[in-house]
Amino acid sequence: MVYASVRQVYSIKSSKVVFKSEAELETITAESTALTGLVDPNNKNFAFSISNKSFEGFNSALQKEHFNDNYMESDKYPTSTFTGRIIDDIDFKKNGTYLIRVKGMFKIKGVTKEELIKGNIEVSPSGLKLNTSFSVALSDYEIRIPRIVNQKIAPEIKINIQATLVTTTFK
Repeated sequence: MVYASVRQVYSIKSSKVVFKSEAELETITAESTALTGLVDPNNKNFAFSISNKSFEGFNSALQKEHFNDNYMESDKYPTSTFTGRIIDDIDFKKNGTYLIRVKGMFKIKGVTKEELIKGNIEVSPSGLKLNTSFSVALSDYEIRIPRIVNQKIAPEIKINIQATLVTTTFK
């Protein structure tokens, strides 16, 4: 008789991803609750993905259109991803809040770049809560801002992510 190995991972139950551009002449904020992903506590690997078209809350419909058509090219690059590994030691069996660093590959608009991000992870019987804030330079991902609007869009975008993950079993 062959027994399939059972593996427990954490999968995203709910999320909120907010990006903010604070430029000289304008602040633009948009958010999404469409982040998906997994954290494997056995090897500390993770994979996250978000649909670029899922962001809402721009100052105008035209801003959202420009975000998807001109800057992110969402039809050609529908998702942004982050895959990698938690590089700090965490006891996923011990409740508590841990400061962590994760290292991995961000893929935005078809450009892949290694990033190191700091954040918090809270371990509890109900699962995990992730919270992080970081900035992304648009030029790192070949997102070009036309001169006519360069005082309305910041060269670095602030990103805040909050996610709740629950245990999922795979065979």
